[in-house]
Amino acid sequence: MSEILIIDDDTHINDIVSKALRSEGYSVTSAYSGTEALLLLNNYRPDLILLDLMLPGLSGEELLPRIGDIPVIVVSAKADVTNKVDLLIGGAADYITKPFDMNELLARILVQLRKNARSDERSFLTYHEITLDMDKHTISAKGNENKLTRTEYAILKLLMSNHDQVVAKLTILDRISLDTPDCTEDSLKSHIYNLRKKLKALTGKEYISSVWGIGFMLTEKS
Repeated sequence: MSEILIIDDDTHINDIVSKALRSEGYSVTSAYSGTEALLLLNNYRPDLILLDLMLPGLSGEELLPRIGDIPVIVVSAKADVTNKVDLLIGGAADYITKPFDMNELLARILVQLRKNARSDERSFLTYHEITLDMDKHTISAKGNENKLTRTEYAILKLLMSNHDQVVAKLTILDRISLDTPDCTEDSLKSHIYNLRKKLKALTGKEYISSVWGIGFMLTEKS
């Protein structure tokens, strides 16, 4: 059963959409402000979010970049094309304008859930002998496995996605800030050190190189 979070301060629309989704077999949670939604998302990960823009507390535009990698369909009365384009570029998966046809909304939800299911099937990153499990937050090599902390996982995922390229320290801190806001430039060194130890324990090799004054890169060396 897919979990859907509706974020809309209009109680009438929230209730109607909730009933329609439940009748289709979805599990539904409702939030009525951006602030309430952000608190919910600290301990709850839905499969999809329906997001209004004009919300009390945090607006939809402010909330969107803080949601992470959950697909978001913006459902808003704002019909300006520039606004739609900006939100789609900014991370929204789709945009539907109020008032909307319920069947169209249900179809768009189904499309996004199917896309997400396909992407979930590809939840591994590999580089040479290293495999990163993006569901379990583990690395494995040569039949052995090691658990990563949340920060280690975010760093290694970024380095593996940009392997054999230098990734600047500030870029790392910026890209992982939503998932690990407590990581600083000083603590980054410790996280990199721990990652190196875990990778070497599995492979016997040094995989993370420091590029003095710039940042780090994932590259194979004996």
